[in-house]
Amino acid sequence: MIVRIWRGWTTPENADAYESIVSTRVLPAIAERNLAGYHGAYLLRRPLDDGEVEFSTIMLFDSLDAVREFVGDDYEVAHVPAEARAVLARFDERSAHYDTLLTPEDTRPV
Repeated sequence: MIVRIWRGWTTPENADAYESIVSTRVLPAIAERNLAGYHGAYLLRRPLDDGEVEFSTIMLFDSLDAVREFVGDDYEVAHVPAEARAVLARFDERSAHYDTLLTPEDTRPV
């Protein structure tokens, strides 16, 4: 399993708009593509001491080939649609990808 992690930051005034865009349009549109090897996403949010709001998406894929199917050969490039960019103050231009070594199922008591 490949975990794709990306972060973006917005102002408190734009945070609810960004959350709505991603949760009601961006992530559902990705799911509707029915990509082989895509297993969904988490959307995370936290306020920062400097007044910004940080968001992170964590997406799950079977392989880097499945990630390439999602975004193309340059699989690290961030997928940030224009309407999301419009309310972000800044964002990671590249996503990070990790091999999954343990899952919650692997670490639960028997």
